[in-house]
Amino acid sequence: MPLTSQSRKQTWRTLPRLLRLLILTQFAFNIGFFAVLPFLAVHLGTSIGMAGWLVGFVLGLRTFSQQGLFVVGGALTDRYGVRPIVLTGCVIRIAGFVWLGFAQETMTVIGAVLLVGFAAALFSPAVESEVARQAVCWEQETGGSRTHVLALLTVAGQAGAFTGPLLGALLLTVDFRVVCLAGAGVFVIVLCGHAWLLPQHIPGRPKTRGRGGIGPLRRNRRFLAVCTAYGAYLLAYNQLYLALPDEVQRVAGSQTSLAWLFALSSLLVVCAQLPVTRWVTDRLDLRRSMAAGLLLIAAGFAVVAATQHAALGLAPAAAFVLLLTVGQMLVAPAARAWIPDLAETGRLGLYTGAMSSLSGLIVLAGSAATGTLLDLNVPPAVPWLALAAVTALPIILLPSTRPPQHQR
Repeated sequence: MPLTSQSRKQTWRTLPRLLRLLILTQFAFNIGFFAVLPFLAVHLGTSIGMAGWLVGFVLGLRTFSQQGLFVVGGALTDRYGVRPIVLTGCVIRIAGFVWLGFAQETMTVIGAVLLVGFAAALFSPAVESEVARQAVCWEQETGGSRTHVLALLTVAGQAGAFTGPLLGALLLTVDFRVVCLAGAGVFVIVLCGHAWLLPQHIPGRPKTRGRGGIGPLRRNRRFLAVCTAYGAYLLAYNQLYLALPDEVQRVAGSQTSLAWLFALSSLLVVCAQLPVTRWVTDRLDLRRSMAAGLLLIAAGFAVVAATQHAALGLAPAAAFVLLLTVGQMLVAPAARAWIPDLAETGRLGLYTGAMSSLSGLIVLAGSAATGTLLDLNVPPAVPWLALAAVTALPIILLPSTRPPQHQR
């Protein structure tokens, strides 16, 4: 029986122990992270009193300090290996969450947010690049699809993203500081567990010595085009924390429904990611999968724009979350599966990090612009229409994939 028709449990059992540990790592990371992040915008605007454009800038800065510096974490992973980079990132994330819980001034908030983001810039490319490398090895050994393994990574991440906001919402009834300290506590557990379980040396993983790799990367137009499309997706996803809270507040008068919309998104990925990936892998190559996903996300923005004057309550926001999530299920695994085919030998960490870094630049500029649009006296549909256009346009830049024998 081909692996594309196996159940989730059967696929999981065929994976090597290290690959399963790394996938579970993504789950744990997201519990701690999403216990805090969904409530940050409200905390900055209400408790600290930041203007809308500044909230958007700080959220974009957080994404940039994370995604934008992935290239650093990726290059360090190529040189020093997975274990030291993951453990260092966990220590920094703990410090950042504790600092954020006590920060009350704009500059101290920015410092804490930068620390929180930089931590992920270390451990995330280390985990993601090694999962991609292990997925390619598993694909070669079993004849299965690397995309299925990377879909499992997405499922684990979204399971954590589902659990995190519920934990954060529960603790928010006490205080935002308690939420931050709980997030730090999760990463303390992750740090201790990985200090014990993560191997010092991973067989078959090359270590890159010396500098280099940036020049060929900058000339790799196929890779840069994929980065642009992925950046548009990431900017769209970031609207769960910027434009969506604003829309929920406008429609419902409060943001109490926000945690449930986040939960809806995560639960959809947990339940549907693997069936969607199996269906898509049999029918679409990586380019078509990314293009279809971006079109669905753009349609989600368009739905909210078209219903601004309709008395539909939270239905348009829920439709946006649904379309964004289905689009994510197509875009994220395909982009991650594409990187090993585009990267130089021994530079997978660098290329994994660079994709997120370039995407972070797009999110930084796009989030500040979105925050400004939300603050301006423009028709409510304008920011959503602009986001729809920004999401759809990069489709025309996507390159063709490799010949069929190289596609997975």
